[in-house]
Amino acid sequence: MPQNATPAGGDAAPADTVIAFEGAEKRFPSKEGAPVTALKGLDLSVASGEMVAIVGQTGCGKSTAFNLLLGLYEPTSGRVTVAGCNPYAQFQDLKGRIAVVFQDDRLLPWRTAEQNVALGLEYQGLGKSERLEIARTWLGRLGLEGRESAYPHQLSGGMRQRVGIARCFALNPDIILCDESFSRLDELTAERLRGEFVNLVKDEGKTGVFITHSIEEALSIGDRVVVFRAPGHVAAEFTIPAGLESAELGSYRQRIREAMATAP
Repeated sequence: MPQNATPAGGDAAPADTVIAFEGAEKRFPSKEGAPVTALKGLDLSVASGEMVAIVGQTGCGKSTAFNLLLGLYEPTSGRVTVAGCNPYAQFQDLKGRIAVVFQDDRLLPWRTAEQNVALGLEYQGLGKSERLEIARTWLGRLGLEGRESAYPHQLSGGMRQRVGIARCFALNPDIILCDESFSRLDELTAERLRGEFVNLVKDEGKTGVFITHSIEEALSIGDRVVVFRAPGHVAAEFTIPAGLESAELGSYRQRIREAMATAP
């Protein structure tokens, strides 16, 4: 095990934990009768202000863990907490504290860019002038000044995803969750957006969890890279120091690949 790698169940959760899985398990019924185990004994904590990338092969439980954080499922056993709340039982208490950047932009085609960014603020009850001012500010920060009145069909894929990111930050959430958020973009556009996104998360003091199947993306985003293996559990964790040379990154890349591939 490399010096910067931690096996599953290695360290206790820090005092400033904002996301925690404690022995979390999730089983789903199947047509065959025997339940399918998506998560098994998942232990993972995320500290305030941390950016954690979760990487793993298809079917390793990443999406199930993501949906538990959103309160879409209740764990079969164990515990999941977000900002001290049970996201399933206390869903309403977390409104406005969590925002999501999805794989697709999920923009409403009949609303302009600024109207799409302002949508969540509208649900929060902000007045029209205030929410549009916030929306324009965030569109500007995402490089879309002058595109406020454009409809989704008038924007490129990268621009639409920028609108989605602006919509997320406009809510001023504590926690930002991302599910393969740049996987549908060309590599150059995705690389630029990843860099801008990470800088915004850091500048705004947010906590981030980024789900990906790409080791390269995980390394470029995470302060810490967490490797999932099936049935959903943490196989290894890697703290990624800033400013690594290419050879050092290559070493981490190989170690993460080995952790993903090793049989449980």
